[in-house]
Amino acid sequence: MPARVANDDIMNLTIFNFPILKDVLRALSIIILKITGWQIEGQPPDVPKFVLIAAPHTSNWDGFYMILVAFTYQRNLHWMGKRSLFFPPLGFFMRFFGGIPIGRKTDSDTVTQSISVINNASHIVLAVPPEGSRKKVTYWKTGFYYIAQGADVPIVMGYLDYGNKRTGVGPAFYPTGKLEADFEEIKGFYEPFTGKYPKETSTTQLHN
Repeated sequence: MPARVANDDIMNLTIFNFPILKDVLRALSIIILKITGWQIEGQPPDVPKFVLIAAPHTSNWDGFYMILVAFTYQRNLHWMGKRSLFFPPLGFFMRFFGGIPIGRKTDSDTVTQSISVINNASHIVLAVPPEGSRKKVTYWKTGFYYIAQGADVPIVMGYLDYGNKRTGVGPAFYPTGKLEADFEEIKGFYEPFTGKYPKETSTTQLHN
């Protein structure tokens, strides 16, 4: 039986929805992105819950820019992390920045718990880096696909293109159950983008 999700109340205050602070940080995020030359493209779908692909992932800076974009879009961003990382007092700050602790004995545990998190939330954007690592990998993990399918929410393709300094979200779609066909669409979308370290940008290949 999968480990129970530790953070049952998904809608606890985070840095993304904390009154007054969120507005200040949104304005600051827009300024930082503009000063650093980043252009935001697209708009997230008008739905309360979705799984966000966060790619390509080659640097710790990716998380920083993803947070800035989340503030700009005014979305309450969440991500899953190993429960062992949420020890006091660090755990408080990780939760405040959208972290949700889970048990990660197997990939299926992670998928099951992520589905539970989404089902128990009224509003949530769950970011999932399909590479699973900043290092170059041969295959993308497909957990994000099965999470969205199991929770019956759309997948939104978020990206950071360091080569052209553009970031944002692309198309949103519901998994059809035809994994290979859906993945071809995803692969085609991400092919033009490069990470901060292009040599570490992973090949978008399917791995069950």
